[in-house]
Amino acid sequence: MIFSKKSLGQNFLKDKNIIKKIVNLAEINDKNIVEIGPGYGALTDEILKKNPKSLYLIEKDNNLVNNLKFKYNKNSSIKIINDDVLKLNLEKIILKNSIVFGNLPYNISSQILVKFLKFEKWPPKFSDIIFMFQKELGEKITGKYLSPNYGRLSILTQYRVNLIKKFLVSPNCFIPKPKVNSIVLHLRPKLKSQIKIRKINNLEKITNILFSNKRKMINKNIKKILNSKDYKKIPGLKLHLRPSEIKPETFYKITKLYEN
Repeated sequence: MIFSKKSLGQNFLKDKNIIKKIVNLAEINDKNIVEIGPGYGALTDEILKKNPKSLYLIEKDNNLVNNLKFKYNKNSSIKIINDDVLKLNLEKIILKNSIVFGNLPYNISSQILVKFLKFEKWPPKFSDIIFMFQKELGEKITGKYLSPNYGRLSILTQYRVNLIKKFLVSPNCFIPKPKVNSIVLHLRPKLKSQIKIRKINNLEKITNILFSNKRKMINKNIKKILNSKDYKKIPGLKLHLRPSEIKPETFYKITKLYEN
């Protein structure tokens, strides 16, 4: 019998077709794999069929960890890490050209994604991220300029990664059934950015300041970041604009000037 903890946002994937579809998004053979929140190992089992070089399982729930250790005790390629993914130094754990999978707990999924986006060394060691999100959050992550979902998270995400593929997942594919639809996003790091920002934290700070009053014009908040001489250097930046009317590239230019 499968037990889930509401406090950990656990919904376990059971649909074998969806599991195969997720695993088939990337070439796993002889690659280093990281799986966040493996649960009872449904996705893990399918990953192992593809012969990965190594497989790191990151699981916070002690009961699930004990179950995984018993299940995979004869597989030397698996390393199980019993810890909170948000507290781990992932840059040290992840090996070169790793593929990262995760059926993420919905209550912390955006924090997990941002943790990957904020890796200090870029391009990072991972080559692909394949994460499951609540559909509403997934749409905010991938929100295009001038769409209702465009905002801080999409600006930050799209600076660091490209969206390769996405598909929806029904609540019927899980135990227990969530009350919302889910979405799988396959993301790949951008190797180069046209506008070079020294620290991704600064872009996060700029978007936080400008989106703090997202329905208001930026004329007051922009002055908390740049002086008038500087912001006048940015083509197309008008003080009567609202943050949602500003292109991602303009946010990157504001951040670059702020850093200088």
